[in-house]
Amino acid sequence: MKLIILDRDGVLNQEREDFIKTPEEWVPIDSSMQAVSRLNEAGYRVVLATNQSGIGRGLIDMDTLNTIHQKMHNSLGRFGGWVDAIFFCPDAPDAGSHCRKPNPGMFEDIANRCGTDLAHVPAVGDKLSDIQAAIAAGARPILVRTGYGKKTEKDKDLPADVPVYDDLYSYVDKLLASSS
Repeated sequence: MKLIILDRDGVLNQEREDFIKTPEEWVPIDSSMQAVSRLNEAGYRVVLATNQSGIGRGLIDMDTLNTIHQKMHNSLGRFGGWVDAIFFCPDAPDAGSHCRKPNPGMFEDIANRCGTDLAHVPAVGDKLSDIQAAIAAGARPILVRTGYGKKTEKDKDLPADVPVYDDLYSYVDKLLASSS
């Protein structure tokens, strides 16, 4: 099985410092929508692993999160793409949750539910916590410069061997070229 794990905010859609609280605030990155479609066409299962602390902070409820995700599905569909599953952690940062990145809980859940080892599975994110969670779970971390990625690229705690790409589309170009 070909599997790829993506963060949502900053990878598939534009990042907001004050959280995405409404469907109107969720703005897709068109090239990322195209990249997901290309992954689907190449036989990849695309899974999201996303911290959604807006729930734990009381900024949004589950109905709103579902509506935001429906908008995401609709945006992907316009490009012929889809995600196979969405894993999210609703906990606030101070909850001490194992599922909240940088902890590996969501990744471990993905591995268990997909019945696979994450050793060669790429995990694309824009924050250091995305990279740390991927490493902790044994996945292959990839940093993109969209969202907070340019800031993360300069972080002294970013491991030097983590590949960095301008965006999801440029990473998918490289991934698909190397697998053909």
